[in-house]
Amino acid sequence: MWFYNFGLRLYAGIIRLVSARHTKARLWTEGRRDLFRRMEQTIDPAARIVWIHVASLGEFEQGRPIIERIRKSHPEYKILLTFFSPSGYEIRKDYKGADYIFYLPIDTPANARRFIDIARPEIAIFVKYEFWLNLLGELRRRKIRSYIVSAIFRSNSVFFRPYGGMWRQALETFDVLFVQNDESKKLLAELGFDNVIVAGDTRFDRVAEIARAAKHVDVVERFRGDERLFVAGSTWGADEELLIRLMNDNPDVKFVIAPHEMDEGRIRRLMSETRGGALRYTQCTPRTAYGSRQLLILDTVGLLSSVYGYATWSYIGGGFGVGIHNTLEAATFGLPVAFGPNYSKFKEARDLVTLGAARSVTDYEELRDWFVPLRDNENHLQQTSRIAKDYTTRHQGATEIIVKTVFR
Repeated sequence: MWFYNFGLRLYAGIIRLVSARHTKARLWTEGRRDLFRRMEQTIDPAARIVWIHVASLGEFEQGRPIIERIRKSHPEYKILLTFFSPSGYEIRKDYKGADYIFYLPIDTPANARRFIDIARPEIAIFVKYEFWLNLLGELRRRKIRSYIVSAIFRSNSVFFRPYGGMWRQALETFDVLFVQNDESKKLLAELGFDNVIVAGDTRFDRVAEIARAAKHVDVVERFRGDERLFVAGSTWGADEELLIRLMNDNPDVKFVIAPHEMDEGRIRRLMSETRGGALRYTQCTPRTAYGSRQLLILDTVGLLSSVYGYATWSYIGGGFGVGIHNTLEAATFGLPVAFGPNYSKFKEARDLVTLGAARSVTDYEELRDWFVPLRDNENHLQQTSRIAKDYTTRHQGATEIIVKTVFR
């Protein structure tokens, strides 16, 4: 345990050292300054607290259906939401679904005690990962009801290693472990845990809600007109190389590309190399004439999930880098999905590939070979779309299982 505590202090020290020239590190450091004082001034000492912790934005989206269900069905509780990463906190710090939103303090023994002293949660819920040993130990000592949700365990993780004793002890904190699949339940059973429920992934509930609440996007509707639309979300440079070729080979298809980062160099390249002409969403007005323009660049945030509702096919970026982004936001609209080769860590992507609703591609030829049959064969397109939609519908319901179990 001393090595864990030493490593955390070293990590925090390094973050502080680089914060002067690294924006994310500066936000990480500044967001934790005077944290306990701000918590004491903000949190009502008489409130009954449900504490929900997420690492970043992706885990927040998994936790959000639970937060909103608790809000609706158990208004007697106040919700404390904590983030580890600035990429989650800075985007959702004004989220109205939680009563109190803070960064998580660095997990030293003293910080863990003080955090729990101030927050006084009746219930603690951790989303997917985030096994902070001192905080979990403090929850265990105080017998605070604790849960982990949408978790996945793999045989090569630290819990199943000979040296993973303190991590296995951390799992004893949880009254129930809600996991995504049977494999995780089997692995935990080998460690002696029988308090495991296969509830599934709350992201399916979240994307279903997003689809139901999809916005009308007038610019995209007018841009699409009577043509079919291909939407590519969260793309990186390697993805865009393939998509430029696909656009130029399919002049009768409209495309929307939403880059993961608003890099001006990449946006200029997309606009200059698209033979059918391109527009930027932020430069469109009610007077914009879309005509035969083939590409609309979604150079804004917050609209992509709604834009999928206008599409016939989709592509998800990131698969030529560290990993693909959210496939479920597209699949919930019944869209066939393509993405790059790095997808093995994502169960839903593996499932969609196995079912035939998605295809992993390594080069342009494979992307073209996936797309052309879907473009030219309506029966094939409808069958693939139905598989994608049925898959996302079939896996909904994790939120209800979790909330009913926690508050029974």
